[in-house]
Amino acid sequence: MTRLSVNINKVATLRNARGGTVPNVVQFAIDCERFGAEGITVHPRPDERHITTKDVFELKEVVKTEFNIEGYPDDRFMKMMEEIRPDQVTLVPDPPGVLTSNAGWDTREHASFLREILDQLKSLGLRTSLFCEPDLDRIEGAKVIGADRIELYTGPYAEYYPLDKENAVKPYVQAAQFAMECGLGINAGHDLSLDNLAYFKQSLPQLDEVSIGHALISDALYLGLENTIQRYTHLLA
Repeated sequence: MTRLSVNINKVATLRNARGGTVPNVVQFAIDCERFGAEGITVHPRPDERHITTKDVFELKEVVKTEFNIEGYPDDRFMKMMEEIRPDQVTLVPDPPGVLTSNAGWDTREHASFLREILDQLKSLGLRTSLFCEPDLDRIEGAKVIGADRIELYTGPYAEYYPLDKENAVKPYVQAAQFAMECGLGINAGHDLSLDNLAYFKQSLPQLDEVSIGHALISDALYLGLENTIQRYTHLLA
């Protein structure tokens, strides 16, 4: 079964719009796990526009499944990883101020930088994942520099799924097969939803984990959190 990791950034965005503690990010994470999620993902950006540093430390104390922290590996982020020691660190190439993660690493161009970062994270005993597009050369590059997993950026798949789902998923099928042959674990995320997730999972049986935030939180507004999580986990079974 592919694991569902719920990205709770949007819950923090809603809280921060008014200040205070409503909705409560920590309680939301606890409830996600109680309803069947097998991981919690956060992205503590430098501007703290959603998840804050305080949130990360509080979540570390309560998350009982897999705690996945994603972000750009600047000094602030790396210091946090050393202190928090999450189960998985997902590195994304986002510059400060970007709205959302919408591109993968060029693992060849940034090989030296990423290798040093990955070595530091491995020395802490942390599993590492690199946000990647379904490009075979960059996936091979991820293996060469020492990543444990890749997270396939699924934005283009979600965009083209309504038009031609077979061609939309084709590069991801090829990428997943190649990643598996390279010995890499395979995660995926970005714009996966109740509409397109089942076909993606069916096409990529090697998939270890999906990280879903925006669509899942939006669905929960209509369907309720427990019902929504159960619907997503059913599609991944």
